[in-house]
Amino acid sequence: MAAMGKGAGRFRSGMARLAYGNPLYSLMLGGRAPGALAVVPPDPWPGDSGDGSALLAGVLRFAGQSVAIDPSGEPHWRPPGASPVWLRALHGFDWMRDLRAVGGDMARRRARVLVWSWLDHNGGWNAQAWTPDALGTRVANWIGLHDFYCASADDEFRARVFESLARQVRHLARVLPAGLDGAPLIAAIKGLVYGGFCLPGHDKAGYDALRLLDRALPRQILPDGGHIERNPSAQLRVLRDLIDMRAVLRVARVDIPESLQHAIDRMTPALRFFRHGDGGLALFNGGREEEPALIDTVLAQADARGRPLKSAPHVGFERLMASRTLVLIDTGAPPPAGLDGLAHAGTLSMEVSVNKERLIVNCGSHPAQRGPWRAALAGSAAHSTVVVADINSAEVLDQGGLGRRPSHVGCERQESEGAVLVVATHNGYSKGFSLLHRRRVYLADNGEDLRGEDILEPVIGAHPSEQPFAIRFHLHPSVEPTVVQGGAQVNLRLPSGNVWRLRATGVMLELAESIYLGTGDEPRRSAQIVMQGHSGPDGVTVKWALRRERKAA
Repeated sequence: MAAMGKGAGRFRSGMARLAYGNPLYSLMLGGRAPGALAVVPPDPWPGDSGDGSALLAGVLRFAGQSVAIDPSGEPHWRPPGASPVWLRALHGFDWMRDLRAVGGDMARRRARVLVWSWLDHNGGWNAQAWTPDALGTRVANWIGLHDFYCASADDEFRARVFESLARQVRHLARVLPAGLDGAPLIAAIKGLVYGGFCLPGHDKAGYDALRLLDRALPRQILPDGGHIERNPSAQLRVLRDLIDMRAVLRVARVDIPESLQHAIDRMTPALRFFRHGDGGLALFNGGREEEPALIDTVLAQADARGRPLKSAPHVGFERLMASRTLVLIDTGAPPPAGLDGLAHAGTLSMEVSVNKERLIVNCGSHPAQRGPWRAALAGSAAHSTVVVADINSAEVLDQGGLGRRPSHVGCERQESEGAVLVVATHNGYSKGFSLLHRRRVYLADNGEDLRGEDILEPVIGAHPSEQPFAIRFHLHPSVEPTVVQGGAQVNLRLPSGNVWRLRATGVMLELAESIYLGTGDEPRRSAQIVMQGHSGPDGVTVKWALRRERKAA
């Protein structure tokens, strides 16, 4: 299956080179180039001044890779060994905001040098720089950041930029939807919206983009506002792209489609749903914490009221909140094939935070999203859930996506006087092991008593053989764990000094090493609590309790 996927990818790439990588197609993209923008949309998004300073010093830092160049020279636009994610970041030009965050004439001049270099080396179609999602992102950034790098430039530079923008928009209008789906399709449509309504004479492309968007949104944005990829970072990215498109339509005085406004209104409470008390996002399905300042800006720009959802049954997550304690549980089936490129085998995994401190986490994801990091971080063992016989609950494919997966994930929620009980089940271990995993999680109304049961029960009519299992609770790097009572309990000390005690019945509690990749590109050392045992013909039940310890008077 993997070989077939790679073969199909090579076939499509070869066909694209035949169709677009020839002089005749280049002539077809020609036409009258605008001399200025019809409208300039706002760009409220913050950049990273640290990454901007590194870029000025000649270091390009994207997607977990750093490439050094001569600070006064040109980059290699297709450096050997660069991952596809790195290349998309380079050719997407999001990094221009990092230069803008540095500020000053030097940053502005550096942006112009890099844009000029890109035009020299990528002015015609090529497979890396002209992928529709990277192209759409680049068009939106060149237009949205116009005042930073282009407004005060000389006439020759401006003429080259606008001539290239017109060519790129014409190509994008020809190829979309280009077999894309999910967040990459929204990014590509966004570029067509920017080009269509900000470049004079390109209105048709803009209205074509709105028709594509009108078809894509009902499929991607679920009734509870969750994005179909089930990735909190994708939730943030798509919502930001929709907000940008709405801003373009406003300054261009074009009616905002109801589907666009309704998607923004639904996605905003769903984004709040995934936030921990520290302002960052939960780590599910390839997501990362993200920058709280960016999340705050997205929520402010969305201008959509709505408190965080308690339950998101369509996207498949539950949020238990009492006092200062928050529990988030993955209670949904993995994303459908084609939209599962970043998906993890983390069904029924959970994260716990107290006030602004993360306690129990999933391990996160590496920016490259491929290779050995993909296998390690997308596996069930990198999540705070149950693993049977060291086998993932869904098959993790090296090139992205999932193979075998749970076909059914069920969930029930009950609330009573501030307390919450969630019971969820998945059948990811029914094939091969004839076992169902059922997780019961109860949070008391005071937020200081979290109890659970992890049950491996036989499929009806089956008599499974004995199987080893492990329940893993990965801890945030800031948590200090200590085994007490001879392995019967573990104390978890948070940076604030608060201590929570974990107890379990039927298993011993052990500490093991773990890693955390929720923020930067480098993994941080952390610990995990492991509860191991064996499931027999009648299954097994493990009860555990996590309670806050009261300080002695």
